[in-house]
Amino acid sequence: MITQRLNDIERLQTICEAHDHVQLKLNREMLRKRESSELDFFHYENGELIAFLGLYPFGSTVEICGMTSPNERRKGHFQRLFEQGISAVRQAGFKKILLNAPAGSDAAKAFLSKQSAVYAFSEHQMKWQQRPIEDADGVILRPARADDFEMRVRLSVTAFGLDEEDARAIEGGVDVDEDTDMHMIEVNEETIGKIRVSRVDGQAWIYGFSILPQHQGKGIGRKVLRQVVKEQSSNGHSVHLEVETKNDQALGLYESVGFQRVHSQDYYRYE
Repeated sequence: MITQRLNDIERLQTICEAHDHVQLKLNREMLRKRESSELDFFHYENGELIAFLGLYPFGSTVEICGMTSPNERRKGHFQRLFEQGISAVRQAGFKKILLNAPAGSDAAKAFLSKQSAVYAFSEHQMKWQQRPIEDADGVILRPARADDFEMRVRLSVTAFGLDEEDARAIEGGVDVDEDTDMHMIEVNEETIGKIRVSRVDGQAWIYGFSILPQHQGKGIGRKVLRQVVKEQSSNGHSVHLEVETKNDQALGLYESVGFQRVHSQDYYRYE
């Protein structure tokens, strides 16, 4: 995406978040790597961005999120963008549509109610709080290689319940560059998991963290998180992740390492 439009999105996001006291999930990492604008919809007036809607594909599922300037709401701007977005979704043939909204946004919930969207689940956005962190031994994080692809797919299927087709599409679409690290987790020379870290604007975000079921409950996940947190925080990054609110096991793990819940996002299914 061109720099000016990214700047416009970030400016409008700042205005909306300050007004509504929420945090929007606009996937800046994905926006910055867009090669075209066919998944993004804009409404400008007098050179100023008034409303924005983005489509974010994850295999056969697409997430939709957007915003409208507080002074320009209830004028149909976002409804028009939403209709354009849904038309693009249908043409692309996605199987599932998820609408994303901050848990505390009354404006978003009112809009979703009008669309007959049905609540599906919620996620916590968590941030690591500065504290002394122990060294972790016995676990190796190494850069992923081309021959790790099948293991990455297997981990996505077993850990996140994805079907194989979606797992292949998502893993195949992961870009690894100077701002993103894809690590495989090794214990006793056996590859048993994966974790991805992406850095944007001084923030390090953990994605796709998964360990094979037979190796869970042995303290390995805690050691992996300690390594990642120690490295990223030492380099001056704040460390963040997202976890489904009903996943008590993962929540307990993250909290034990020092992560605290800071925001929540609600997801709604749209037929």
